[in-house]
Amino acid sequence: METASKSASGSNPKNQLSRPSAFGIHFFFILYSLLCIIPLFLIIMVSISDESAVIREGYQFFPSSYDLGAYLFLFKDATQIFRSYGISIFVTVVGTLLSLIVMALYAYPISRSDFPHAKPFTFFVFFTMLFGGGLVPWYLVYVQMLDLKDSIWALIIPLIISAFFVLIMRTFFMTTIPSAVLESAKIDGAGELMIFMRIVLPLSLPVLATVALFQTLTYWNDWFLSLVFITKDANITVQYLMYKTMLNIQFLANNTTAAAAIQAAGGSFRFPSETVRMAMVIVGIGPIIFAYPFFQKYFVRGLTVGAVKG
Repeated sequence: METASKSASGSNPKNQLSRPSAFGIHFFFILYSLLCIIPLFLIIMVSISDESAVIREGYQFFPSSYDLGAYLFLFKDATQIFRSYGISIFVTVVGTLLSLIVMALYAYPISRSDFPHAKPFTFFVFFTMLFGGGLVPWYLVYVQMLDLKDSIWALIIPLIISAFFVLIMRTFFMTTIPSAVLESAKIDGAGELMIFMRIVLPLSLPVLATVALFQTLTYWNDWFLSLVFITKDANITVQYLMYKTMLNIQFLANNTTAAAAIQAAGGSFRFPSETVRMAMVIVGIGPIIFAYPFFQKYFVRGLTVGAVKG
């Protein structure tokens, strides 16, 4: 009787971790979080350090002198930076939404056992993970056939579908969405589109949020598409702008002939080469640092949607 009362009171639940185990787990994740945050803190401090202090003392968490010259150097062309920011934000938001729509619409039919062509379409998307046409045919398709050169859609369309994420969505739909729910919706007169919009998507928020997060990072960090398809500065992303700036700095720092020509023309050749690299990292991070906290609430909400409640 006494044992039963202790068990009922919950003083010693079976799944509770011991204090040493809980301390070890918390210590591990605190240490891991610090290992992720400390390098970012160092980058921020170096970016606001004086260039001569960095060259003399190296990278310091607390430099001897501070200077915002790196940011002033970058924002001398503030109009281009803000325009590239707008391009990156537009490409990221629109590209992520289109990716989710297209991949979900492709993954859902091939996850249904009553779809007669599920296996051929699944093999088709899986085949693209193993073999590709190569860079030149890929370029010719977008430039000559689709005529997307110097178009903002050239930064969106090539990344819309990821075969890996399509297969992940397909597996999620097959293993998580109860077939009985779909059958009951059909009996009640719901069509396929209604079932997909009102039942499948709300129950699939965890996988949708996960794919959206990775696609957001992919679109925001991409600079290669700007390099290949964009020749006008009006449509380049902020990542490619930072990439071009870094290449120009490296060229001027390593090319004595160019430096002599600039000085002979009366120009100034002094620029914060070390600190500006770190400033470009901070500028390139931008609003993407807030992406995970935004999607995290959808992870939690998606885990509770459709759960058995009593």
